[in-house]
Amino acid sequence: MSAIVVLFIGLGAMALAYFVYSKFIAEKIYQLDPEFKTPAHEFEDGIDFVPTNRYVLWGHHFTSVAGAAPIVGPAIAVIWGWLPAFLWVVLGTIFFAGVHDSGAIWASVRNRAKSVGALTGDVVGKRARSLFMIVIFLVLLMVNAVFGVVIAGLLMKFPSAVVPVWGAIAVALVIGQLIYRRIIGLAMVSFIGVVALYGLIIIGPSVPLQMPDQVGGLSGNAVWILLLFAYAAVASLLPVWMLLQPRDYINGLQLFVGLIILYGALVLLNPTLVAPMYNSNVPEGTPSIIPLLFVTIACGAISGFHGLVSSGTTSKQLNKETDARFVGYFGSVGEGMLALGAILAATAGFASLADWNAMYDAFGKGGVNAFVEGGAYIISNGLGLPEATAATLLTVMAALFAGTTMDTGLRLQRYIFQEWGEIYNQQWMKKPAVATLLAVGSCLILAFGAGADGSGGLIIWPLFGTTNQLLAGLTLLVITVMLVRLRRPMWFTLAPLLFLLVMTVLALLLQLRSFYEAGNYFLLVLDIIVLIASILVAMECAASLKRVRRELATKTEG
Repeated sequence: MSAIVVLFIGLGAMALAYFVYSKFIAEKIYQLDPEFKTPAHEFEDGIDFVPTNRYVLWGHHFTSVAGAAPIVGPAIAVIWGWLPAFLWVVLGTIFFAGVHDSGAIWASVRNRAKSVGALTGDVVGKRARSLFMIVIFLVLLMVNAVFGVVIAGLLMKFPSAVVPVWGAIAVALVIGQLIYRRIIGLAMVSFIGVVALYGLIIIGPSVPLQMPDQVGGLSGNAVWILLLFAYAAVASLLPVWMLLQPRDYINGLQLFVGLIILYGALVLLNPTLVAPMYNSNVPEGTPSIIPLLFVTIACGAISGFHGLVSSGTTSKQLNKETDARFVGYFGSVGEGMLALGAILAATAGFASLADWNAMYDAFGKGGVNAFVEGGAYIISNGLGLPEATAATLLTVMAALFAGTTMDTGLRLQRYIFQEWGEIYNQQWMKKPAVATLLAVGSCLILAFGAGADGSGGLIIWPLFGTTNQLLAGLTLLVITVMLVRLRRPMWFTLAPLLFLLVMTVLALLLQLRSFYEAGNYFLLVLDIIVLIASILVAMECAASLKRVRRELATKTEG
């Protein structure tokens, strides 16, 4: 199969969905109102609540939710064949992710920018809120602890990426000043930012910075992890316009330039997808495609983490309620495009089926390495760029997105501790600096408590996909309850959430068995906690849904 055909079918379907389906959802289901006073205006404080240009906010939202997961998940899932991964990414983006992300923004904006966890208390009940926030905390813990390890690993393996990754922070600080002091227009700021970022990428291979294997008794990997968390702690306390927004915005533009380069090289090279359409000869130990496909790809199709960003930071910066369609739904389309690029790089970026089989000789192989190596092969042969430069470009893309997700994730975890302080009347916990220390501390305890080199966070990663997808289903449950209360059609959110809940509960049960057989009792206990909490939240939401519908029926009869 020609990679070009797959590319244009995927892009065409997502473009059609944005212009048609998302418009229907925004106007008929969520009924977005351009005159509604958003929390960004109502509670404007210049730190967290900041009315923001929709293009800049789209950049923040998209790069925060993207991270490395839409690269890693699809690039692992192609082990079952490229067609199942392609279908789930495209259909998931259209009917699941876009509806979920824009819906979470709308739900939060209509409730004073509360996070989806706190919002559950108002919409469903206090018991559901407490259970839901346990799931949310675990997802954030997984994201922050693991992405720190992922970025550190990339910086150790590709020292040419160190200058671009850290230099991007300086570029973002300058861009933030240029945008918010209105020194020059957004178009010129965008041009300067992208040129500066790609200038750093070109310079990177010439000045590789290799962290020593040992620094003060710590491994080089551990030092990078500590530096990354120190940076993320500072970033989470700075006003969003100073670093978070501009960094995410420039990274969003960088991604589109990167995708144009990758897609352009793919069109010029016109490679064949060497991977099988459906792989009936998977390596031994590969789990069943159903339900594991749907939790392995995760962020490439739909992600509960998106709901946390939508209701945690994005809703506090939305200038007009109608911007939720562009920021939320089109943000999901951007992530779908990234996941599609990962699928093509991991299936068409190899010279032969034998080379592909060598990369995918066991479940869990591929991932970032397949994306970087396959993408570099396509760019190098399609555009004639040196393979080292192409590999640096793709490595920086993955590392920057993981970094922006980590920035936002730590800020969201700070919000969770502050919300717990509000809920349980603990004034000390509501202080931003204290909440940030608690967020960083919990991640570092996990990272270093289970691994001296800081890689202990990886221990709970096997549960990320299932917990993340459950969170997405539970977020759709809350949105569905809101729609029923407003007497609006609910099937556009109810159908996706039922599918997600079935697949993720099945995946949790399968993992429960594998953890038990492997004697991994830590993950076994966590799996049970997540499973019980999710089932109880679902039952609370179902009871609330039934109660609301009964009340509405009584009013109608009366």
